[in-house]
Amino acid sequence: MFEEKITRWCKAPAPIGRSHFIKHFLAGFGAAVILSACDSTSNTSSSSSNGNSQQTATAGKTIKVATDGTFPPFVFKGTGNEIVGFDIDVIKAVAKVAGMTIEFQTMPFDGMIPALQANTVDAAVAAMTITPERAQTISFSRPYFKAGLAIAVRQDNATITNLDSLKGKKIAAQIGTTGAKKARSISGAEVREFDSAPLTLQELANGNVDAAIHDAPAIQEAIKTGNIKSIKVVGELVTEEYYGFALPKNSPNLNAINTALTKIISDGTYAQIYKKWFASEPVKLPESVPGSS
Repeated sequence: MFEEKITRWCKAPAPIGRSHFIKHFLAGFGAAVILSACDSTSNTSSSSSNGNSQQTATAGKTIKVATDGTFPPFVFKGTGNEIVGFDIDVIKAVAKVAGMTIEFQTMPFDGMIPALQANTVDAAVAAMTITPERAQTISFSRPYFKAGLAIAVRQDNATITNLDSLKGKKIAAQIGTTGAKKARSISGAEVREFDSAPLTLQELANGNVDAAIHDAPAIQEAIKTGNIKSIKVVGELVTEEYYGFALPKNSPNLNAINTALTKIISDGTYAQIYKKWFASEPVKLPESVPGSS
């Protein structure tokens, strides 16, 4: 059964930068599927989770939080057009513990890091993968979700089975994500980048590309809900990744957010939110990204 296959992926030492069947997938992954994905890694969590000694808590402060609203089940528009999702519930719980008020601001995923660098927003919450490259210019919280990239093809495709079989193929990916970065590394591939996860997967469903590389939880969510039809996941997971909340470099809010995130993980609030969205128990998250220190 495909659920069992996903579970085996998660046990592999190097499974496949960004959403029940997902139940097994997430149990192995450590937290969730599938924006966006997304391209980020980290020198991060070890530096970001500890924070800067000059950083102070900012209880009572209103913080502007960027999100894109196109990456279910992490961030998307619900009834009444409000932004909802796993990420949104987690950051709201964090803000409550930290004594902060959130003002959400929607923007394209690829505009979030520039906005953080320009200090026009105080944080970005959008299933953003922690990467060393990103951590050079912004700060990350400790990981709040474990994910990875997957390869999607149309259901009638029997020739693409793994990363090697993507050489020379047309590949769709979301702009600014780890999926786009991985696609560009494939020899002879023609990469087409799109503004959101739904557009990326729809391009595949329409037959305009041979495959798509995206965060596994997001692909599985699209398949499960039927929002994108006639696609499937093939092969092993391409990467293992962790999502973190992104902040401007050395943000004064970093310690407060990390402290609050640690608290909701330890007191069971995080597990309640996780079970609400994924109907399974979360796995234990590291305080920093493995191998980042």
